[in-house]
Amino acid sequence: MAQHSCTAAGGWPVAKNARWRRAGGGLQLLLFLLPPCSTPCLGQHKSKSPANSLPSKAQPGAEMAASGRGLCRAVAASPFPAWRGAHTEAGGGLKPEYDAVVIGAGHNGLVAAAYLQRLGVNTAVFERRHVIGGAAVTEEIVPGFKFSRASYLLSLLRPQIYTDLELKKHGLRLHLRNPYSFTPMLEEDAGSKVPRSLLLGTDMAENQKQIAQFSRKDAQVFPRYEEFMHRLALAIDPLLDAAPVDMAAFQRGSLLQRIKSLSTLKPLLKAGRILGAQLPQYYEVLTAPITKVLDQWFESEPLKATLATDAVIGAMTSPRTPGSGYVLLHHVMGGLEGMQGAWGYVQGGMGALSDAIASSATTHGASIFTEKTVAKVQVNSEGCVQGVVLEDGTEVRSKVVLSNTSPQITFLKLTPQEWLPEEFLEKISQLDTRSPVTKINVAVDRLPSFLAAPNAPRGHPLPHHQCSIHLNCEDTLLLHQAFEDAMDGLPSHRPMIELCIPSALDPTLAPSGCHVVSLFTQYTPYTLAGGKAWDEQERDAYADRVFDCIEVYAPGFKDSVVGRDILTPPDLERIFGLPGGNIFHCAMSLDQLYFARPVPLHSGYRCPLQGLYLCGSGAHPGGGVMGAAGRNAAHAAFRDLKSK
Repeated sequence: MAQHSCTAAGGWPVAKNARWRRAGGGLQLLLFLLPPCSTPCLGQHKSKSPANSLPSKAQPGAEMAASGRGLCRAVAASPFPAWRGAHTEAGGGLKPEYDAVVIGAGHNGLVAAAYLQRLGVNTAVFERRHVIGGAAVTEEIVPGFKFSRASYLLSLLRPQIYTDLELKKHGLRLHLRNPYSFTPMLEEDAGSKVPRSLLLGTDMAENQKQIAQFSRKDAQVFPRYEEFMHRLALAIDPLLDAAPVDMAAFQRGSLLQRIKSLSTLKPLLKAGRILGAQLPQYYEVLTAPITKVLDQWFESEPLKATLATDAVIGAMTSPRTPGSGYVLLHHVMGGLEGMQGAWGYVQGGMGALSDAIASSATTHGASIFTEKTVAKVQVNSEGCVQGVVLEDGTEVRSKVVLSNTSPQITFLKLTPQEWLPEEFLEKISQLDTRSPVTKINVAVDRLPSFLAAPNAPRGHPLPHHQCSIHLNCEDTLLLHQAFEDAMDGLPSHRPMIELCIPSALDPTLAPSGCHVVSLFTQYTPYTLAGGKAWDEQERDAYADRVFDCIEVYAPGFKDSVVGRDILTPPDLERIFGLPGGNIFHCAMSLDQLYFARPVPLHSGYRCPLQGLYLCGSGAHPGGGVMGAAGRNAAHAAFRDLKSK
């Protein structure tokens, strides 16, 4: 144990047998007591008053202490403190009136607030939880271990948002991953040989060498495939930063409105020019099952399965489902610091990104309030938004309201139903929100050592430890079988596992010698067979199954576990407000994209109620930590405010 010992904040050793487990929907600490820190820690702990100290007992709702106050938001490397006060100081205390109100301090809501405030629109953000960021949040679930509790990687954030909001100035630091993908094999017939693995990065020659282990033909073809996908990503790119074509104006608008709406065609025409004569082939990528697309390029299953994971991740779809190709594109069209397709970790966890955006917003005068739940959108007698009512009854007036919550919460719970058309409400209620995801956050006292890539003698991180590590992904059939289990109401017997170890690049996330592990797993249905709900026993049984799978690839993993946080689809819904546990707010299927996101004729951030805008992942262009919906919605609201 000596070589694997961890030290928690304040110098207290982490006992090897310390375990965090769910109890009654919360987290219960077993055999572990952490005294208060004797030395100041940058952003790691609140004051040492009894109300803010680490509680001895878990509370319901998977939040430690009332409203989650006991959870430590640690962003040790960030110069900006964790956001937990009742309000930020930049905008002062709660005022009775603002120009704009944003419901929810997820990353899109924060982006919208930052842009509006920079445009001179006095903006307030109200967040239900004790911490900002929505799903882009850092939380210290196990003392000393800082988890990106929901979202865990960055790539899709729009480049102009970095620049416009000066995020580096506000503390954002990134760790780019290279290599970025590692798929170890299970080869029982390998004898004494080390099993093969597939390691992919930015070096094309090295990628081809890796792929050639499985197919020389695939190694030769891979550069052309990458170029093909890169061109499609370039074509999609201009569509992300503008509202979709205004079909409502074309169909029902005045002549002047129709003429003005012609400008919305520009991004679509630009995309067509980029694709050119290859448009039919690209159309197939967007509409066909990803297995069909990949079969046309490659023959080796390990390569096809590795690529297919990006087509199904976060989606209740099989690689054999038509349209799964778009989700793959959604995950390859990003980039970091000028590197196309690059993914990375945020130093301090994903919450540090939210903190940087919030800092940019408040520096210009925006107000951000935590533990302030919006109960209702207020509408005047003329059918125009006039503000919100908080859960405690406080009325806050505003000219516009931007909702970062899901379409379902926005329109079916917060907005008075009498002001919305029945047909619109019906379509919102029918949105597909199925999610296959169970996220498991794990604290470990040493790095996993894979049979296909054993650890270095002293246990220092190796290149593959920084990757997305794909387990149970040797074959696309395995992915399809995992999906079929969920369709039968069963958690997958061999779940698809994406394992990431951000502390391999960012040591601020865990005590010395220890690591945080993110397990993004699927497929798990929202409701189990027979209508059975997830309980503690079911959660633990599934997590144990996932750990058993990892143990086969990396013996000793289970023995290294210090604590774990299990988030099934119902947990993701309850804690983060994700409908059905869906990380995209609603499925990224072709019938719920572009013109039709969230519903046809209402894809331009506005809704049938004047002054109410949708700015979250349920709006175009969809989910992922992209910020585009927040930015685009802010500009739409600003244009409307100017025209009044």
